[in-house]
Amino acid sequence: MTKQTVVVALGGNALLRRGEPLEADTQRQNIATAAKTIAEIAKTYNVVLVHGNGPQVGLLALQGLEYKKVNPYPLDVLGSETQGMIGYMLMQELHNLEPTQHVSCMLTQMNVDPNDPAFRDPTKPIGPVYNEQEARELAEKHQWTIKPDGEYFRRVVPSPQPTGIVEDEAITSLIEKGHLVICTGGGGIPVKEENGKLIGVEAVIDKDMSAAFLAKQINADALLILTDADAVYLDWGTPTQKALRSTTPNELSNYQFDAGSMGPKIEASCEFIKQGGKLVGIGALEDGLDILNGTAGTNIVA
Repeated sequence: MTKQTVVVALGGNALLRRGEPLEADTQRQNIATAAKTIAEIAKTYNVVLVHGNGPQVGLLALQGLEYKKVNPYPLDVLGSETQGMIGYMLMQELHNLEPTQHVSCMLTQMNVDPNDPAFRDPTKPIGPVYNEQEARELAEKHQWTIKPDGEYFRRVVPSPQPTGIVEDEAITSLIEKGHLVICTGGGGIPVKEENGKLIGVEAVIDKDMSAAFLAKQINADALLILTDADAVYLDWGTPTQKALRSTTPNELSNYQFDAGSMGPKIEASCEFIKQGGKLVGIGALEDGLDILNGTAGTNIVA
């Protein structure tokens, strides 16, 4: 029996959780946990893995600011660095768990529209969390835009919509050969086409939107969004918060979700279902297979 294909979107905040030190060892430990979930899913499904990079790309940007002899590297270059860093750790852990499973990491560029309104209203959180005073001081010093992220504050950058995967044929070829493919990491390296050439863009694409775009393009059977929340909640963070266990795009259209966290996940999920996708699951990293089986997290269907 041919395996179904699932695109798994692994949040950058699931790899470096809010408030954790941004250390390589911490990330490696979290990636080892993530790899166990991914390897378990891969026994039943063809897995295409997309990872976030918000904490990691922000950390690289901070490190670049400290070395004054060169200009800071742009976000597209830093995004490519995170694809290599996180992809390497994921590949290694997955190989150690399942040595016979072919695992490939594809450095992936994603086209965006340079006139996307996201460039006028940054919403994508990157880097570590700060208290309000720290955040405002850093924003003034580095000319950042900052916005609340739960009880903390973070730097935010433009997050344009994905419009095309440059390496889509190579990704499809690897899937057909049975590889577990890691691709469009961090939403993909943002690029635009100008006079027939690709040029990097100063942005960080939302990885959930890119995962949904990828899932539609390869006709995946399901999209699984793994994050640091165990489900989609109404009235999150209040005494009346309530988990949604099974829902539809029509029902979700009645609610508002935070633009910097759950909002893009809901938008991506609904878009995938509306374009013919069968199932979206959202929930905690450790519940991956249970979410697909409908016994944990939130399931979104047509």
